[in-house]
Amino acid sequence: MQFDFTTLAPRDRYRLLTNFVGPRPIALVTTRNADGSNNAAPMSFFNVMSSEPPLLVLGIASKPDQEKDTAANIRRNGEFAIHIVDMDLSKTMLIAGLPVPSGVDELSLAGVETEPCETIDASRIKGASCVFECRSERLLDWPNRVLVIGEVQHMHVRRECLDAEGLYVNPDIYQPIARLHGDNYITSDKQFELHAPDMDDVWSG
Repeated sequence: MQFDFTTLAPRDRYRLLTNFVGPRPIALVTTRNADGSNNAAPMSFFNVMSSEPPLLVLGIASKPDQEKDTAANIRRNGEFAIHIVDMDLSKTMLIAGLPVPSGVDELSLAGVETEPCETIDASRIKGASCVFECRSERLLDWPNRVLVIGEVQHMHVRRECLDAEGLYVNPDIYQPIARLHGDNYITSDKQFELHAPDMDDVWSG
């Protein structure tokens, strides 16, 4: 089948993009509301885009009548924390994604314990496997979406998520989940290795 994205309805574009581009890592993003309360929202339009400088990117859609709190907060103070979602954070992710009124503290609603970030004005979830503290590097605006490019300032990793030397991921412990299509997700508990073939063997056929 062929799909002309220049004429396709927005809902159909969303369905095809999110059904076939995956699995997508999930960022649980925390920001500070204007009144000082917490805001949290999951984002599966998310990925790493550079290591030097260390940049992460979020694609945040707008509500029909206003910008989402996450985008508004980042636009106001330029700071946000990204938690990589694993099974331990999956329930919090789902609660934070509920269509609650603007200004509701989703972290309080989820009943999780929080602590201050080290370098930015945002809260992080205590005990989370991996958290990146970010400052916005630039915002790219479209009529119904903003692309947030954030530069990582600080990173928290729960110790057991790393190997004995503290250099690489311990795959038995650090098992992020990812979004597929609809309400379907995938875990990383069945990992396997793929090794590139020897170049000489490739050239020789």
